Amino acid sequence: MQSISGGVCAAKGYTTNGVLCRIKPTRSTPDLALIVSETPANAAAIYTQNLVQGAPITVTKSHLQNGKAQAVIVNSGNANTCNADGIAVAQRMCELVQEHVGIAGGDVIVASTGVIGQPLPVQKIEAGMAELVAGMGRENDKAAAAIMTTDTFPKQSAVEFTLPCGTLCRVGGMAKGSGMIHINMATMLAFITTDLAISSEMLQQTLKECAEGTLNMVTVDGDTSTNDMCCVLANGMAGNAEITGEGAALDAFRAALMTVLTELSRMLARDGEGATKLLICQVSGANTVQDCRLAAKAVVASSLVKAAMFGGDANWGRELCALGYSGADLDVTKIGVRFSSAAGDITVCENGTGVPFCEDVAAKILAEEEITIHIAAGNSEHAATAYGCDLTYDYVKINGDYRT
Repeated sequence: MQSISGGVCAAKGYTTNGVLCRIKPTRSTPDLALIVSETPANAAAIYTQNLVQGAPITVTKSHLQNGKAQAVIVNSGNANTCNADGIAVAQRMCELVQEHVGIAGGDVIVASTGVIGQPLPVQKIEAGMAELVAGMGRENDKAAAAIMTTDTFPKQSAVEFTLPCGTLCRVGGMAKGSGMIHINMATMLAFITTDLAISSEMLQQTLKECAEGTLNMVTVDGDTSTNDMCCVLANGMAGNAEITGEGAALDAFRAALMTVLTELSRMLARDGEGATKLLICQVSGANTVQDCRLAAKAVVASSLVKAAMFGGDANWGRELCALGYSGADLDVTKIGVRFSSAAGDITVCENGTGVPFCEDVAAKILAEEEITIHIAAGNSEHAATAYGCDLTYDYVKINGDYRT
């Protein structure tokens, strides 16, 4: 398996484009994107667990009941959430794909991101559809930009891998997310494509499994969005025999999907609103994988830990505090903590108590843009990794006037 270029269009049979419709009047970059598979695809998706859900979630769930899709239409600048006409607008977006591309509206996934509680001006999307479709191709920079809100850079990843039968396959994707991101489903929008032939049932199972260790381990600010969605299209154009159960072929796909989702997860955390540092928490040795996940999530979600990392303060007691309320089954008398970065590695806690360390060395380590917090929680083989970012003054600035 190796990383390749191409993002969401790396796999065979996918084209995309993005255009500016000025859904949000002040917008100056693309805000409407379309992804199309050359052939009908098996599809799977996971969604936000927030009880308040955007209209696109409702429509997409309905469309994916048969496990099939061929296109994705997505806008930024408006979440189409908590609107009286939300369902009708989301359905209209799917109808527009049918009118301009010829794909049945019921085979379209629809997604929206942006401000909640403001009507989505679908007439602007109608006006932009001709340009959107005319520019469809394998160059995907405009589409990756079109799904961004407060993101500072587009997020794409792709890999190619070979099945045991010798067939070369590809998995690629793009994602958006910078704020309103917390561990509770996918915590952003992510669109994954593959040319692998795999049943909808196995695709759904594998997506859910991989998300648990990647997308569900990302947090920026403790707020779970109303519009979170991660979907996968598998059009089968690689030509392999369809994967319908466990085995070496599914293992190969699982590893590829994990790689793409891990890379996207790192990007999402690194681009947290106002963030200056990517925080990675690796927990090992707890009694179960779930305990490791709970512990890692609690550490990167802690506002006090995030603030300390922003200030370069090796205040390891904050990690211990977060572990204590995480809900993980831990023996706190055996906890060890160390920090590492490109500048070095330093141990600050062993067996639940502090050890002497040089504050100046620690400060240099924590001054780097990527910091790993290592938590030793026992002797088991279980481990988990969570992704987060520091908490800065700019986070408040960005969200103080996000709507206006």
